[in-house]
Amino acid sequence: MPPVRRADRMVAGLRSRLMEPVLTHTRVLTVPNVLSAIRLALIPVFVYVMLIAHIHGWAVAILVFSGASDWADGKIARLLNQSSRLGVLLDPAVDRLYMVTVPIVLALSGTVPWWFVLTLLARDAALAATLPLLWSRGLSALPVTYIGKAATFALMAGFPILLLGQWDALWSRVLGACGWAFLIWGMYAYLWAFVLYVVQMTMVVRGMPKLKHRAYQPVARKAGGHGRG
Repeated sequence: MPPVRRADRMVAGLRSRLMEPVLTHTRVLTVPNVLSAIRLALIPVFVYVMLIAHIHGWAVAILVFSGASDWADGKIARLLNQSSRLGVLLDPAVDRLYMVTVPIVLALSGTVPWWFVLTLLARDAALAATLPLLWSRGLSALPVTYIGKAATFALMAGFPILLLGQWDALWSRVLGACGWAFLIWGMYAYLWAFVLYVVQMTMVVRGMPKLKHRAYQPVARKAGGHGRG
């Protein structure tokens, strides 16, 4: 198949996936939204227990709860039919706050080096800079790739495992090594997911014209489908 035709088909597929009917539920008090609100409230608590109280055990517990509830809220939303406009906006926003706050706090505490944190933040900043290109074409986000999901999982699993490796014990040294294995793999996968995102973005920019007026209001579409690269 000629490259142009293949690109046209891929753009058409992206268009059909991204421009589905939006959610109409306006419910606020749902189980997924409550979980997201709790995760949001725990962010300043995490900062306090890491940088002021220096209670790493509580920090680990917060990260484990955050990761588990993040996985569960999308499942619950689909199982109980509790998807909502608030949920599809709040959940990825909280995820992004964790992905920014946790690495910075760990760097400030001396747990991870700054070059690692700056690599992650630079990737996210570059991705955010492309959003106006999507908005100008009536889109809110590109489909999340499996490598992007795997990268986020590896990073959010690696952070608490690395914290467990700070104890002065033989088992903690093993966990520390495992934590770094998760983080290094997650960082490279995170960067590779961004490369794939750039490829998708290039096809969208070339294959979809800018809107002259806001014929389509970009919003998130469904629970569990975050716009994380």
